[in-house]
Amino acid sequence: MRGNPIIGPRPPPDQIRIDLGFYWVGIVAEVILEKVYKQFPSQSGAAAQSVNVLRGIDLTIQGGEFMVLVGPSGCGKSTLLRLLAGLETLTAGRITVGDRLMNDLPPKDRDIAMVFQSYALYPHLTVFDNLAFGLRRTQPPQGDRQANDQPRWQTWGQAGLGALTRSFPPSLRYQSPQERIIARRVREVAQLLQIEELLTRLPKQLSGGQKQRVALGRAIARNPQVFLMDEPLSNLDAKLRNETRAQLVQLQRQLGITTIYVTHDQTEAMTMGDRIAVMNQGEIQQIAPPLELYNAPANRFVAEFIGSPPMNFLAVQIAATTLVLGQFRYTLSPEWGDRLAPYHGRSLLLGVRPEHLQLSPAATKNLAVKVELVEALGNDTYLTAHLVEFPQTSLRLRIPPDHPIQLGETLWFSLIPDKIHFFDPQTERRLIP
Repeated sequence: MRGNPIIGPRPPPDQIRIDLGFYWVGIVAEVILEKVYKQFPSQSGAAAQSVNVLRGIDLTIQGGEFMVLVGPSGCGKSTLLRLLAGLETLTAGRITVGDRLMNDLPPKDRDIAMVFQSYALYPHLTVFDNLAFGLRRTQPPQGDRQANDQPRWQTWGQAGLGALTRSFPPSLRYQSPQERIIARRVREVAQLLQIEELLTRLPKQLSGGQKQRVALGRAIARNPQVFLMDEPLSNLDAKLRNETRAQLVQLQRQLGITTIYVTHDQTEAMTMGDRIAVMNQGEIQQIAPPLELYNAPANRFVAEFIGSPPMNFLAVQIAATTLVLGQFRYTLSPEWGDRLAPYHGRSLLLGVRPEHLQLSPAATKNLAVKVELVEALGNDTYLTAHLVEFPQTSLRLRIPPDHPIQLGETLWFSLIPDKIHFFDPQTERRLIP
């Protein structure tokens, strides 16, 4: 059976099948993590406590979804990926892919392909053999009736003869039925990734971007239920990283395979993921589509981590629906009355992004700042400044590029009413009116 690649809106998971020209990829799998915990024993002595890397992770990834795990270094995102791949053992919890429990399955039986940060290509093998490596160590490909029906000893003998003659001139090599199907798969994947001309090269003869595509092709060739990608673009330069990022998103949409992508770069997360799971200190802080994370962060950590430059935070006093900070006075809309009533006379964290502060005339409802640093990028100009009344309080600001600014200049900025956020100083949770 043949068909067209999936392009455009994604169909329901039970209808997703992919045609790469000669074989179908199976139904795309849902991934479910329930109360996942991971501990590592302490290295400092028997009396020391274990290190809790993951704490109670609950996450459901829909079939065909592009899920991004993002967070600072050490938050547990790569460990979570390794648990999914079977490279680490669970301390507690359940991992389900499709209808199969993965807790005790070895990596080779999970039908999951992983692309590593370092690419992990075999330096002594050509690109062709790197792409074929995983296929040669699995059962005969589905659809190869002859290879599946013949005795196992005969299959092994054909594989051994093929391996023995692989270094011979092409006219003298033996190709088993399975090897012929593997060769077709490799060439189809190479065509999909536009690396046909690289098949005879060694990894040392490839650029960073080419190595990245070969590593990705090796994962695609296996027809996995799930792709795992551990910061695969981090070794590329900025220009190539941007180009490859767009190509990777297009490829995932074309294949429709469930993909879990790990990065510490929030720009990658915002531009690639259908949804993003923000992690910190072994816990998921929020799971949402990119724009929801930006516009409605669950807590201060998400608000500060998502967005570049990060959100500014000011400790303000609450007087009914008025914000007070020195001479600054700003009256909120009445809808905030009930929500802020418990904070009357107390301090609250005001959060506002650099792009949501606007140059304005001097007024008590506006913030007065003194410019410390000007970063002119051409399309935008970023300022680092401090409050005139409170020099220890710094702000990041964004202004139009055609507005000349001098160091030490005093400017006034107004708030955009529907773009401000409030966070509880103790819990750091965002308040919703």
